[in-house]
Amino acid sequence: MISVHSLHIYPVKSLQGIDLKSARLGIRGLQYDRTWMVTDAQNKFITQRHYPKLARIQVELTQDQMTLSHPSMDPLCVDLEDSHSDQLEATIWDDKVKAMDEGKEASQWLTQVLGTIDGHSLKLLRYHPDHIRHVSQKHLRDEAAHTAFADGFPFLITSVESLGKLNEVLQNNGSQPVGMNRFRPNIVIRGVEPFGENSLDTLASNSGEYGLGIRKPCQRCHVTTIDQSTGQKIEPKEPLRTLLQMDTQPGLEGAYFGQNSILLFGKDALIQVGDQLSPS
Repeated sequence: MISVHSLHIYPVKSLQGIDLKSARLGIRGLQYDRTWMVTDAQNKFITQRHYPKLARIQVELTQDQMTLSHPSMDPLCVDLEDSHSDQLEATIWDDKVKAMDEGKEASQWLTQVLGTIDGHSLKLLRYHPDHIRHVSQKHLRDEAAHTAFADGFPFLITSVESLGKLNEVLQNNGSQPVGMNRFRPNIVIRGVEPFGENSLDTLASNSGEYGLGIRKPCQRCHVTTIDQSTGQKIEPKEPLRTLLQMDTQPGLEGAYFGQNSILLFGKDALIQVGDQLSPS
C-alpha cells in the first residue's frame, strides 16, 4: 500500500524547508512553497548552487508571518499577506516573472547574513499572485500546469525506499548516508520498490480528493552535495557520483532522484501524512 510518508515546503527558494503534517494543494504546489526567492540587485535568482550559505537560514511560518532566522542575526519577520510594494520583473532561469520586493529591511538582513554580490545588496522577492509561470509543455500531455519559484514543476515526489537503497549503496562504497532533505522533495511516499516512483504515471488519494501526474524525472545538481544544516560539502562528489553509478533512469544521462509532478485535480484539497494513494 502506497502512502504519504512526509510533506515539506520551502517558502523561500534554497533556504531551509519546513516539515508538515498536512498541506493545502494548489496548482502551483503546496501552499507557500517557493513563494519567495533571494535575488541579486538585478532581480536574478540565486540558489545554493553558488551560495551554499543559503542552507543555514531557517524558515518558520505562523498564521500571519514568515520568520527567517540565522545564528548571526535577530530574526526577520515578513507578513504572509500580499506585499504592498510595486510590481517588478524578476528572472528565474530563462523565465521573466512578475514579483514584489519585500523591502529595505529584508534586503539589509539578507545582505548582512550572506554578503553582497558584486558589491550590491540582495533582495527578497515575493511571487506575484496574478502571474502565471507555465510548466514546459514538453513534458505535459495537453495539460495546464504552472508553478511559482520552483525550478520548473510545482511538486517533487520521492520515496523512502529510494533513499534507503541509495544510502545502502553509498555505505557499501565507503561513503556517508544522506538525508532526504538533500533532495528537497515536497511529497515523500512509502510502499514502493526502490525507485518505483519512476514507473508511476499518476498517484491519487484513495479518498478521491486529489490526483498527481508524474511527468519528468528530476535530474540532480550539486545542491545534493550540500549538508542542509551546515551549508558545507562533506563529500563534494556524493551522492551524485553514486547516483550516476546506479543509473536510476536508464537511457538518460545524468544523476536522477525523484519525479517532477503536477496537480491533475484537487485544487485546495488537503494532503496529509498517512494518506493512502492509488498508483497507475
